Amino acid sequence: MHIDIWSDVVCPWCYIGKRRFEIALDGIQVPGGATVVHRSFQLDPSRPLGQTQNRRQMLMTKYRFSAEQVEAMDARMEQLGAADGLEYHLRPEGVTGNTRQAHELVHLGRTRGIGDAVLERFFKAYFAEGRSVFDPESLVSLAQEAGLDPAASRQALDEGTYTAAVAAEGDQARHLGANGVPFFVVDSRFGVSGAQSIEVFRNTLERAATAAMPEARGA
Repeated sequence: MHIDIWSDVVCPWCYIGKRRFEIALDGIQVPGGATVVHRSFQLDPSRPLGQTQNRRQMLMTKYRFSAEQVEAMDARMEQLGAADGLEYHLRPEGVTGNTRQAHELVHLGRTRGIGDAVLERFFKAYFAEGRSVFDPESLVSLAQEAGLDPAASRQALDEGTYTAAVAAEGDQARHLGANGVPFFVVDSRFGVSGAQSIEVFRNTLERAATAAMPEARGA
């Protein structure tokens, strides 16, 4: 079974969706095992690289929310995260920005077989620890904690090794009909949009596993 997952490292629902999906996958039998590939999707690729903005202010402007509404939304997200075993600290001073370079290092991690570990480290750093996923040196340090060689990370960022790949994967998701993330595609056939329940993920994975059986294909 092959699963592609599109997400952005500053998307709180992506972190929750990733965890719910993992729980669902762990709970079923997949003949031959499963391969999971984390793919890039920037919620706002137009943001200037290297510049940040207050995250709550961005949400207030984008959705025309009041400060009280954003505060309540963050509190609710922290509760939802805790219910799925995730730690969220959505501080008023938290920032957002262009995530392209974070995605580039996830790509580098994929070539080393640790793409999931790099993405997981970025999620935890951003949502639980308040660390930057926009500053190159912070990204290199976090990626090192996940197992990437810092010299290789700096070279990839300096040379833009995976810049085109990040854009291409975002285009691919949109071509498949994704307007947001998380977005899951199983065996290029079964899609799940959003941080659905563990049951929804489990049902989709079971359908995919059944469809992949020889008798289901008429073999």
